[in-house]
Amino acid sequence: MVLLDASREVLSLVDHGMSETRQAAGLGRQRLRMVVPPRLPEALALPTASLLRAAAEAAEVDVVWLETPLDAEFSLIQHRQADAGLGWLTTGPEALPAALDAMSLGEFEPEVWIPATHPAARRGTISLGELAGLEVIHGPRRAEAGTYDAWTRVLRAVDPRFEFTDPPFRHSLPMALAFAATGDGPAAVLSGPSVAAGIRRGLIRPQQPTISYDMVRVSLQDHPLTATAALVWSGDLPRALQQILFDTADGITSPTPARYAEPVPASA
Repeated sequence: MVLLDASREVLSLVDHGMSETRQAAGLGRQRLRMVVPPRLPEALALPTASLLRAAAEAAEVDVVWLETPLDAEFSLIQHRQADAGLGWLTTGPEALPAALDAMSLGEFEPEVWIPATHPAARRGTISLGELAGLEVIHGPRRAEAGTYDAWTRVLRAVDPRFEFTDPPFRHSLPMALAFAATGDGPAAVLSGPSVAAGIRRGLIRPQQPTISYDMVRVSLQDHPLTATAALVWSGDLPRALQQILFDTADGITSPTPARYAEPVPASA
């Protein structure tokens, strides 16, 4: 496995080097290899992809889309198997490796589903302490290790014994809700980062044409579980490619984008 991973990295570097050589010789358009992990919320992935495509087309750059998981260390970008990616920051920008730059696209938090009989259901919000007292179905860790670990630490600050429970079917919310509703004890279902942080949502019962359960969606008080959506890229990218990423982030966060790096001067 180690040899296979090393071989893939070498082949990726060779391919990237050949591409840059062809571009320098005027034999082809520049390429931007962009990682878009699965399971990103549509409200984040769709506008980012649309703006990136438009900015790349205007700059006469081809975008190569890579739909694959992106870990908390952004290893694919660090190892030059990709040029940039859309992912989650769960710590401050200072924790990023020195070789990477990033721009924030906003804060996201999970959706929380609890039994309709829970006292918090009547309020429409649940405290972190109340959530930690339930069995919480979330994950599995390999799907989004960065947010999984960060949120585990937050909940363990309330209950040191806290552990998430893996969902029975990771891609099926109805099955996860049914599993929670029919367990031996009260259980909640927690999604990954999926909605803009700070927006209170009213009670919602899921549609359930074939399965009987009664779970409701509530807000988490004080928004303690969040992740920062960010465009992350290799700091040694050509200036033209970096500018595409700046333009994309500006389009999403305008009029007051939050930046972890300064824009590339137009004369660069």
